[in-house]
Amino acid sequence: MPDLDTEAGVPAKPPVEGSAAAAILLMLLDESEAATILKHLDPDEVRQLAKGMFDAATATEGQIEQALDRFVTRSRSVSAFSVGADTRIRTVINQAVGNVRADNILAAVAPQSSAASLEMLRWMDLDAISGLLASEHPQVGALILSVLVPDIAARAIETLDEGLQADLVLRAAQLTSVPAAAIEDLESVLASANVGGQRVAKQPIGGPSDVAKIMKKMPKSLSERTIRALKKADRQLAQTIEEEMFIFENLRDLDMKSLGTILRGVDAAQLSIALKGADDDMVDLCLSTMSQRASETIRDEMAEMTMVKRTDVEDAQKSIMQIVRQMAASGEIMIAGAGDDYV
Repeated sequence: MPDLDTEAGVPAKPPVEGSAAAAILLMLLDESEAATILKHLDPDEVRQLAKGMFDAATATEGQIEQALDRFVTRSRSVSAFSVGADTRIRTVINQAVGNVRADNILAAVAPQSSAASLEMLRWMDLDAISGLLASEHPQVGALILSVLVPDIAARAIETLDEGLQADLVLRAAQLTSVPAAAIEDLESVLASANVGGQRVAKQPIGGPSDVAKIMKKMPKSLSERTIRALKKADRQLAQTIEEEMFIFENLRDLDMKSLGTILRGVDAAQLSIALKGADDDMVDLCLSTMSQRASETIRDEMAEMTMVKRTDVEDAQKSIMQIVRQMAASGEIMIAGAGDDYV
């Protein structure tokens, strides 16, 4: 027999918690207060709370009380020291030792926080992002480019002139971590574009891997032109980006005919080493394109191997991917790129 509410005589409802409780609390706030809270959240959280707020419109008095009780209980565990602590600590240290020394001290000891300023870029429309990339210093533009979702970054950079495209991609690929001063420059830019943010410590961002993801989303003609420009500026970096654009694991994405064409051009010993670092599904996929005799030969060679250095596996895989790029360039195989494009 189901549990009954002793007063109403109806089945008891499950407790209000999580996003449902948060949505009820937002509905109790003034519109401007609720908006102030929501602007600090990411898009997925806002969507979840928006749905919950529609549901909260029919919340019962009991559910509202549950949400308030939950808030009060959680609030008791929050120290008064934690409210605005970052700002107060930074102000004290700045006044004590000066801005430069304070930055060095806090960079070493302060907790790493998420880059709220950078995250807010994901809310901006494409035209606004393109405008920032075109008008701001290229180093700021490179930082913006690295933060964006790859397909948005690719579309934003497509509208720029060729020289700026190559410069931004080169700078983004050279990023490793970003000093606080660079974040502050970006925050000033975003503030003028009505995008909020907060001061943050160094953030790991950018680099060849992120740029490769962006390049894969570009139309074929644009990615090829950009790679050519990068090779003139930094050939080694351009090669690294090319290698990141299609890695060994991406062989899974090829059709069986193309995969077979590639593997027929690979030395058996080299393939054995490359597959030694792959999972069973990848091994089975690659060997399924071969004759039974060739497949058994590869499996025998892999079984006879003992320990193989990771660097040897990586070198073998890179050599195979070099063959893939050569075949793609000559038109022997087609590698799917952005949309209906091929590279």
